[in-house]
Amino acid sequence: MNTAPEQLSFLPPAPLAPTWPARGTLADVALAWMLDGQRLTHPEFEHRTGSWRLAAVVFELRALGWPVESDPVPAPTADAPVRYVARYCVPARALAAALSPRG
Repeated sequence: MNTAPEQLSFLPPAPLAPTWPARGTLADVALAWMLDGQRLTHPEFEHRTGSWRLAAVVFELRALGWPVESDPVPAPTADAPVRYVARYCVPARALAAALSPRG
């Protein structure tokens, strides 16, 4: 999750109005996990789904209007000791809106 402080605004946030991905797709599975509060990295996603396409899934979710955030996390390997990967999540403010009865 992005650790930078959020800028205050005098304007109300835009309402969350994303489109849901097609049922049973990788985007649907990833979104369900993120709406459950889970944060996903590529290695975790690949282990759980067998797919290495998390970045494409996140791209699709963002295109559908989901505010997926990412932050870099260390993921060193023997070949790349300073390697970082992205960890993706839906921010708490969007979770509350998406899961509300009107969301």
